[in-house]
Amino acid sequence: MKVLSLVGARPQIIKEAMLHEAFKVRGVQEVLVHSGQHYDYNMSDVFFEVLNIREPDYNLNVGSGKHGEMTGKIMIEFEKIVEKEMPDMIIVYGDTNTTLAGAIVGAKLKIPVAHVEAGVRQHPKDMPEEINRVLTDHVSRLLFCPSHLAVENLKREGITDGVHFVGDVMFDLYKRMEKHFKYDCLESLNLEENNYLVLTLRRDFNVDRKEVLAKILSALAMVAEKFKIVFPIHPRTRNRVKEFGLQDHLKNMIVVEPLDYLNLMGLVKKCWKVITDSGGLQKEAYFAGKRAIALMPDTGWRELVEVGWNKLASANELLKLILEDEEIPYPANLYGDGDSAERIVEIIASFRS
Repeated sequence: MKVLSLVGARPQIIKEAMLHEAFKVRGVQEVLVHSGQHYDYNMSDVFFEVLNIREPDYNLNVGSGKHGEMTGKIMIEFEKIVEKEMPDMIIVYGDTNTTLAGAIVGAKLKIPVAHVEAGVRQHPKDMPEEINRVLTDHVSRLLFCPSHLAVENLKREGITDGVHFVGDVMFDLYKRMEKHFKYDCLESLNLEENNYLVLTLRRDFNVDRKEVLAKILSALAMVAEKFKIVFPIHPRTRNRVKEFGLQDHLKNMIVVEPLDYLNLMGLVKKCWKVITDSGGLQKEAYFAGKRAIALMPDTGWRELVEVGWNKLASANELLKLILEDEEIPYPANLYGDGDSAERIVEIIASFRS
């Protein structure tokens, strides 16, 4: 059996690497194509070292551009490779323009498409990522869902054939990387376990308007009078804080440069709570057994909110939710057991069109 994996961004590269090992064990030939949508193949990256990530077999070098232009370029170049390789299946990941382009090419050429991370839904419905997810799911033959809620989302849209709850490949990654987490920051920043918060903040809707950013930082400044807040500050956010003259709000926080995955996960694993507008960090906090407050109007990971583990918050609600001390049991296995890659590959290997 020959499969063709299409990736275009760093998270997709990492997910593919988790599947690649399982493909090798199964004797499935996998051809790797990188669209070049976000080409940052840095072999010194910790993931590349630990996961032994390989160079792609093909790089389409499409670069950046408008949505239609980028998607069209990927389709044109990817179609040539598909016709040359004639795979039994095309695998796409996540919700980028690369994902949608690969799915459309597969569907048009009547080659089964498998979507890893299918069924995730989020408002607003006109955001590019949401459009990519929905369209990809509706042309895929195998839909690999990270949660039971994702399965239900597809069912509501009339998609039931080929749908599988397999868990989240990113949980596989977390478990694989956990033994490499770094905890040096706890000593260097004089932190006590379970007695500090981790904050990340970078989304445009939170940082690009002065009144919104001021409200968020004002609430956090009050919290920082009682609890230590470690804030790896994104360059975009740092620039906005300076531009809007909000530096005083940060004076009681521990502001540090952005951290790599291993140091950030070390901080998260030992913290009290996480405050973030990152979709990935909401899940990683859960993997680490920590609750998160998501500074977002909605999240693709609604199952964490529906069980009451994570909370969605606006700037106005932030202070109350941080200080809330409600305890609930840890909702285990929302994203499987950490064997998602093996389950996905097993299903693909036994697929008959």
